[in-house]
Amino acid sequence: MISIDAVKAVYHKSLKLKPHERCLIVTDTIKEPMGRVFYEYACGITDRAHIEVMSPTKEHAAEPSDEAAKTMLEHDVEILITEKSLTHTLARRQATAKGARIATMPSITEEIINRCMDIDYEKLKEQSNWLHGILKKTSEVRIVTEKGTDIFFRTGSSEFFGKNGGSFESPGDFGNLPEGEVAFAPQTCEGTYVVDASFPGLGILNSPITFNVEGGMVRSIKGNYAEKITQRLDSAGGKAYHVAELGIGLNPKAKITGNILEDEKVIGTVHVAVGNNLSFGGDNDVELHLDGVINAPDIYVDDVILMEKGKFKD
Repeated sequence: MISIDAVKAVYHKSLKLKPHERCLIVTDTIKEPMGRVFYEYACGITDRAHIEVMSPTKEHAAEPSDEAAKTMLEHDVEILITEKSLTHTLARRQATAKGARIATMPSITEEIINRCMDIDYEKLKEQSNWLHGILKKTSEVRIVTEKGTDIFFRTGSSEFFGKNGGSFESPGDFGNLPEGEVAFAPQTCEGTYVVDASFPGLGILNSPITFNVEGGMVRSIKGNYAEKITQRLDSAGGKAYHVAELGIGLNPKAKITGNILEDEKVIGTVHVAVGNNLSFGGDNDVELHLDGVINAPDIYVDDVILMEKGKFKD
């Protein structure tokens, strides 16, 4: 059963839905029971709540139904509770551009809602802005781990995502719930990253996956899961191999569960994604976005250590 305190936290601490606002829940036939919990609570705040139920999309970043996309242009506050992510879709971007405040919850479970939603959003906002401020002034980020990750990311002119983390109070604010990451689309990157925590569709990993990167593109994938991942990328086309994101987790209640929505928010991890980067101000338009989570990294910002083996430096 979904905790009412968790639902309250979403509406009153994060999205701050007001009685006069139009609220939309977009869900699919897989996540509909959870979607209806959030819809029913919204009805207690505003008489302008609506729920849109669609068929599940086939992949993360695939577009929702035409009806859902149209309806998203007509609301002030939106929660997207779906099996596959709608975060990196044109429909979400267009709704954001019209001023909608949007929280996406791809692959959400009751357990994740109950554990990770009811947090101190003001403290998360403070921490997110601290990290956001550091990265915004940084030209190069290096990630190193004992399992073989050693990769450089050039920040370039990227937009930095995660400011005011979890506090979707202004028109056009958007992000995941549970919240807790600061991220950006690198201008380019070079090196190797080894995903050892979790990966979408694979869950918690029992063996690492090695991605070799040249010129901002994944050139080879090695490990027991390499063939499965390659097939997913190939099905989306060559643009799916573009390194789309580097993110750093900040949610104090998140833990590695095998669900990427939560895993990428875990403090002491970073995640590297391939595929669509339009949500971060990039130009790689492809219907796929896959994050791989990496445990206990060292993070260097312009050669200054920010995190050592998963612990932020004082």
